[in-house]
Amino acid sequence: MGNLPGRGDGPAVNSAYDDPVQILVTGGAGFIGSNFVHHLVANTDAYVTVLDKLTYASSEASLRGLPEDRVRLVVGDIADAAVVEPLVAESDAVVHYAAESHNDNSLSDPAPFVQTNIVGTFVLLEAVRRHDVRFHHVSTDEVYGDLDLDDLKRFTEDTPYQPSSPYSASKAGSDHLVRAWVRSFGVRATISNCSNNYGPWQHVEKFIPRQITEVIEGRRPRVYGDGLNVRDWIHTDDHSSAVWAILSHGRIGETYLIGADGEKSNVDVVRAILRHFGRPEDDIEWVTDRAGHDRRYAIESGKLRSELGWEPKYQDFDKGLAATIAWYQENAAWWSPMKHETEAKYAAKGQ
Repeated sequence: MGNLPGRGDGPAVNSAYDDPVQILVTGGAGFIGSNFVHHLVANTDAYVTVLDKLTYASSEASLRGLPEDRVRLVVGDIADAAVVEPLVAESDAVVHYAAESHNDNSLSDPAPFVQTNIVGTFVLLEAVRRHDVRFHHVSTDEVYGDLDLDDLKRFTEDTPYQPSSPYSASKAGSDHLVRAWVRSFGVRATISNCSNNYGPWQHVEKFIPRQITEVIEGRRPRVYGDGLNVRDWIHTDDHSSAVWAILSHGRIGETYLIGADGEKSNVDVVRAILRHFGRPEDDIEWVTDRAGHDRRYAIESGKLRSELGWEPKYQDFDKGLAATIAWYQENAAWWSPMKHETEAKYAAKGQ
């Protein structure tokens, strides 16, 4: 198991605990958080407490099969200090995944994004400050805005923030809070900004699982606008291993960008999905573009790789996509109940 900075250590010192680490994972029943919990159980000796509000995008089923003597679920809100305080007090580290994260929803109603992503992060920071607990904040590359399609640049840790939606603005605000608490109060925190994740347990409202499940159910996948918007895809297993590397060995106060060199346009991703199913690559339904649709994200993860020796397992996007398609084919009982409602919401928007 990797080492974590011990309580009272200097800002860049890593020292092992004598006993298995107790880790609090916020949002640990959601897509990326639950995959991290599975990663911890499979690769470390840690005991894990999951704090999750169990909104529509999270599920107890995503934690099914994990050992009950190592993983427990607490249903609660990260913005509720009375819930957060005792959980942080008993933890050696907090890994903060909990967030409202759907861009379209943030355009319809920004309020939950401000409450969860900003107020919730503040409540957690105050708790880890009081109890001197190691804190890792999981963020997004969307805080940097977007890049031109013909621009060869990628986001780095020094890229200025330029959020373009209430979602990305709220995540940018939470990032700034973490940095302020490190500098002002000595909180032992790190930040990671990751590119777009795909993999098991992702809600069918998201791009890749939506297209996969549309094809499984015999419909044509849908693509916004011209389909040329580019995302830098990373399998969630690789995100999990990167977060563990940062939590174990990252320098306090630092930001690390997580990416797997997986730049693909939306239409190319859909064509790849269609190929896996033996469908014609042009069997696509084109729909009206959504407001504020960023053109391109791209991550430069050299700092993470050179400092911490991290490398992605799924360097071939097609292999990761094949594994993801197989998971959705085998787990229709998990995603089918939410599929009809999700598609009804999109249909109401003409999407």
